[in-house]
Amino acid sequence: MEKETLFDKFFRDSNGNIVIVQPPNLPIIVWGVASLLKLIFTTGLINVGLDLIAFGSLFTWAWLELFQGVNYFRRTLGFIVLVGFVGLRIFSNNTI
Repeated sequence: MEKETLFDKFFRDSNGNIVIVQPPNLPIIVWGVASLLKLIFTTGLINVGLDLIAFGSLFTWAWLELFQGVNYFRRTLGFIVLVGFVGLRIFSNNTI
């Protein structure tokens, strides 16, 4: 049995595959579509609703990665996005 290295723990999934990027899942797709639509609908309640959907879906993606990511890299990525995105929202003029 080979000893598992730090690289293995950080970047490999349970099947031994190196996982850095994955195909987009539903929360990332929803975030992308809502963010693109915000460029079309720049004012009004539609923009506010799209902003809320975009924030909620990216928050959901980051939360899922943080607690269910396939390796430590994905979990770290979820943590960074969660803390960074919430921090940006708190300290920007576009708070919820």
